[in-house]
Amino acid sequence: MEGSVYVVNEIVGTSTVSWEDAAKQAIEAAANSVQDLRIGEVVKQDVTVENGKVTSFRVRLNVSFKYHPGWERAISDRVV
Repeated sequence: MEGSVYVVNEIVGTSTVSWEDAAKQAIEAAANSVQDLRIGEVVKQDVTVENGKVTSFRVRLNVSFKYHPGWERAISDRVV
């Protein structure tokens, strides 16, 4: 039986709309950067405040994706 290996990274999404939208933005951005994104786990939620009003929602997520040999090189090739 073959096993699988997954990489776990922490990402942060932001939104002026909601925590749900912040998580969605983060997951969609991550999905455009890596292959086989599998799980997003919300680790922390917070908000930014200016003049007593919430200005943005932030979500910290752990995302996991399937490890493919050479993925580090593929990611570094995309960094500008």
